[in-house]
Amino acid sequence: MSGRPEILFPLFSALTGLDGVGPKTAQNLAHIDVEKPRDLLFLLPYSGIDRRRRESVQGADLPDNVTVEVEVGAHRPPRGRGGAYRVNVQDAQTSFQIVFFHARGDYLQKVLPAGERRVVSGKVELFDGIAQMVHPEYILLPEEADQIPEFEPVYPLTAGVTQKTMVKAAASALDRLPKLREWIDPAQKDRAHWPDWDAAMGKAHAPSSLGEMTPSEPARERLAYDEFFAHQLTLALARSRLQRAKGVISEGTGVLQGRVLQALPYTPTGAQQRAIEAIALDMARPARMNRLLQGDVGAGKTLVAFMALLVAVEAGGQGVMMAPTEILARQHLAGLKPLAESAGVVLEILTGRDKGAERRAKLEALARGDIHILVGTHAVFQADVHFADLRLAIVDEQHRFGVRQRLELGKKGAGADVLVMTATPIPRSLALAQYGDMDVSVLDEKPPGRQPITTALVSTGRMEEVVDHLRRAVAEGKQCYWVCPLVEESESVDLTAAEERFKHLRAVLGEGVVGLVHGQMPPAEKDAAMAAFQKGETQVLVATTVIEVGVDVPNATIMVIERAETFGLAQLHQLRGRVGRGSQASTCLLMYQPPLSESGEKRLKVLRESEDGFRIAETDLEMRGAGDLIGTAQSGVPRFRIADLEGQAALMAIAQSDARKLLVDDPDLTGSRGQAARVLLWLMEQDQAIRLITVG
Repeated sequence: MSGRPEILFPLFSALTGLDGVGPKTAQNLAHIDVEKPRDLLFLLPYSGIDRRRRESVQGADLPDNVTVEVEVGAHRPPRGRGGAYRVNVQDAQTSFQIVFFHARGDYLQKVLPAGERRVVSGKVELFDGIAQMVHPEYILLPEEADQIPEFEPVYPLTAGVTQKTMVKAAASALDRLPKLREWIDPAQKDRAHWPDWDAAMGKAHAPSSLGEMTPSEPARERLAYDEFFAHQLTLALARSRLQRAKGVISEGTGVLQGRVLQALPYTPTGAQQRAIEAIALDMARPARMNRLLQGDVGAGKTLVAFMALLVAVEAGGQGVMMAPTEILARQHLAGLKPLAESAGVVLEILTGRDKGAERRAKLEALARGDIHILVGTHAVFQADVHFADLRLAIVDEQHRFGVRQRLELGKKGAGADVLVMTATPIPRSLALAQYGDMDVSVLDEKPPGRQPITTALVSTGRMEEVVDHLRRAVAEGKQCYWVCPLVEESESVDLTAAEERFKHLRAVLGEGVVGLVHGQMPPAEKDAAMAAFQKGETQVLVATTVIEVGVDVPNATIMVIERAETFGLAQLHQLRGRVGRGSQASTCLLMYQPPLSESGEKRLKVLRESEDGFRIAETDLEMRGAGDLIGTAQSGVPRFRIADLEGQAALMAIAQSDARKLLVDDPDLTGSRGQAARVLLWLMEQDQAIRLITVG
């Protein structure tokens, strides 16, 4: 099946084929991403108007939409130009006015003849104690009144398109609904009492009350599930593609791991032990490992990663650990060195800095298998880098490694297992959406001996106090980060903010005490400033957010974040995690510019009260929504039109297990349900999945 299935053609044709949609309307609809009948079907009404008949406007909770039969009374044309034209009417219990602006009297005499009965429907408001219906939506003879829907859906609109047009166009799109074969697991469908796809679409566009518009209503829930299922099927296809590529069986002996455990001054946490076991089991299987190791700040990912690398070495192979930047690669090296020494394995680093003879020597040692574990930047991906026997690649995910890159990585080491590490706690629903193709291990316990961090909120008015506090800390030999805000996305302004603060602190604390790092510096200068701070040559580091990624300075115990209200929650949590890495108690000062907005205050308070990255991430997701949280464009998380990632996380989990099960039962999607699922992928425009099937 190379192209779009014919049964879907009517849904992918021009919008202008729908009732009431001309070229102009079609142009306007494109502004809200409606470009074909299919898009209109996925644009569900978000509210509705109850137009059931009432006896009287009396007793209605105004302002409200009322449908009522009236006897038409006197017409009162406007006194001056542009005034209101009023018609007095009487319902079963009371009288009120129907009001028109810019109206033609002769036309209104025809539509509302005095002395006759009409059914009118529209919004009624009280004006100076008198009930008024301005421009009714319906004026009909009593015998025609059944033309008024009891409940009228309300669609999202865009300039130049009216509700009437939307209702008409949506009804016309519904007329084209094909009868599609079912792609949902029958047991799941029965359990949830979900209707068929076409019935669900019909119901979602023609609800009979507001109660039928909640996300948990069976028709809407089913349509949300379809979106999740299509997305998870794409991820599951990518996953099975990786797993079908033959893996290598790497069975550890436990000898090297045992040496490291003996040398450690503490016992790994339960979460660390569980993660190490799961990884070792994956590596011992013939299928390729594709696992995500997710840990909060300071949860001890390095140890887990190193144990995984040792499994590769024990099995007679090699491991590589990739970091996004030179400085992080060097830091991994520093963190792993003592562990490697206790295990007695050879650890080397390869970055863009390695040149000439030195680089050649490293590459030869690597190809001979004399280097057991390589740490590096993307340089390890270059064409001339050959491993004797690469068993495991670990990617430090600071650089948003999407599904596509994960498939790429799989090609480099023939059969190497893949472990992706992320230091950003991700709420479960998002982890499923973003990493649904992977198996996930979560480190949610802190290793013993980590000091808690005291977090305080301080207004910018108290700047001098903070600087005083800093002066005392520096005198005691402590180190401090001072993070400046990113101003309005402009790097030049941003630069001056950091430079001004740097000059101010240097004037107060003295030359040579304060360092500066910002995004505009050449990499070598940046590294030098970081290194000076790491060695303790400078005691205060003024920085823009470049430091949030993994820099480790155990002696740094104070973190000042200026204009903290302008940062995202997850970012603040990451920044705070740069302190509290040594044996001393640490402080984080969140400086804000009053007055704080309600959400700004809520964000900063959550940080003050919690050090649990997962709880913070959940709050962040609730407050900002998935798209903002990770910048949808570059995150690989899709925009769902009907489904709600935050509110329907449980559905996403079901979709994941269902998609995986379908591929186990029918790897090529050729069975009856598999064929139906292919149609779903086309319907949901899951191009990546379609490529995987057609190539596969």
